[in-house]
Amino acid sequence: MRVIAGSARGVRLAPVPSGTRPVSDRAREGIFSSLGDLVVGAGVLDLYAGTGAMGIEALSRGAAHAVLVDHGEPAARTIRENLKRTGLGAAQVRREDVRAALRRLDLGPSEGGGFDLVFVDPPYATDPVVLTGVLEALRVHLAKNATIVLTRPRKSSTDVIPVDLPVAKTLGYGDTLAHLIRKDPSARKRSVPGNI
Repeated sequence: MRVIAGSARGVRLAPVPSGTRPVSDRAREGIFSSLGDLVVGAGVLDLYAGTGAMGIEALSRGAAHAVLVDHGEPAARTIRENLKRTGLGAAQVRREDVRAALRRLDLGPSEGGGFDLVFVDPPYATDPVVLTGVLEALRVHLAKNATIVLTRPRKSSTDVIPVDLPVAKTLGYGDTLAHLIRKDPSARKRSVPGNI
């Protein structure tokens, strides 16, 4: 795996930890091509970060800062190594469960504006109820016109996505679907469930 474009273009990333399913270089390239200028200056949240490749790609392409969250020690170690390899310092690595991280009030940027771009790349076996809860809990951490990139297995459907988080585009790469979800600023916010 390598960084596709930007200031760290071509940098080889550390070996993928056992049990991690990273987004392929081809899929990352397609996703970021679709995102275009939305990345520049963005506050990024990378959930289920694994190797950190998505958040790191965003930083390389001009994102302002990133918070990368994964519960596994091997993943957190790999993310830190990849940040060191790329020399991208505007990042915070959080080793904790995604649902626990989203319950923390201090997760968002210090300016209080919320994240502009969120990557959600859960294990394919993640319970749909859990994933819906994660997407619901994200609301309080999103900027007004935020974009969420949700990866799911091709055989999966979009029934985990709350109705007022509209899918703007779906991209397919091998067995992976990437749903680009745009927050609807006109939609009434629903309360976040307490049992995410």
